[in-house]
Amino acid sequence: MIAIVDYGMGNLRSAQKGFEKAGHQAVVTDSAAEIAAADAVVLPGVGAMGDCFEGLAVRGLVEPVKKAAASGRPFLGICVGLQLLFEESEEGNARGLGIFPGRVVRFSPASDSGLKVPHMGWNQVIPVPGRDCPLLEGVRPNPYVYFVHGYHARPADPALTLATCTYGVTFPAIVGRENVFAVQFHPEKSQTDGIDILRAFGALTHGAMHSRKRAG
Repeated sequence: MIAIVDYGMGNLRSAQKGFEKAGHQAVVTDSAAEIAAADAVVLPGVGAMGDCFEGLAVRGLVEPVKKAAASGRPFLGICVGLQLLFEESEEGNARGLGIFPGRVVRFSPASDSGLKVPHMGWNQVIPVPGRDCPLLEGVRPNPYVYFVHGYHARPADPALTLATCTYGVTFPAIVGRENVFAVQFHPEKSQTDGIDILRAFGALTHGAMHSRKRAG
């Protein structure tokens, strides 16, 4: 079972429906016990990173989410869920979960770049050559996906970036290390390519489940 963490931010039902379309069962929960028992955990998010962190904190979910990421089980951040994995954001000097080293920064204003901020709409994801990205298994090359964000991650470790996107600057579209992955875009809003990405994450979940059963 895939647990989608409910901390009061975002349209969680759309993420749940996306997994259903991909053929994987997912439940929306704010229960620390259900998060701990899940085969995989998804951390979604929209809006300001500080508000999202506060939503986790008031529900007592900061430590359960960090433990889930450290557990070896497949873990997926979506949009602000990616940003929360880093240490801090310049958006209100918000703190993050600190699972990945680095910070979240704002796109340059339109007066500097000529591009509207937030970055909103379809854009292309380019895998970093030589880096394995399980989320793109079975997905067509260089897919177009749907973004809505005014801030982007700046990892301290470049190896965390598995795929990039360019909007004035090149920024991480997918990050990951070991069992923890995150996407800056919304796969549940990205039609066929997005559903294929959720399907690939679901395949990781089933692989992890079978490994645990053999170990047990």
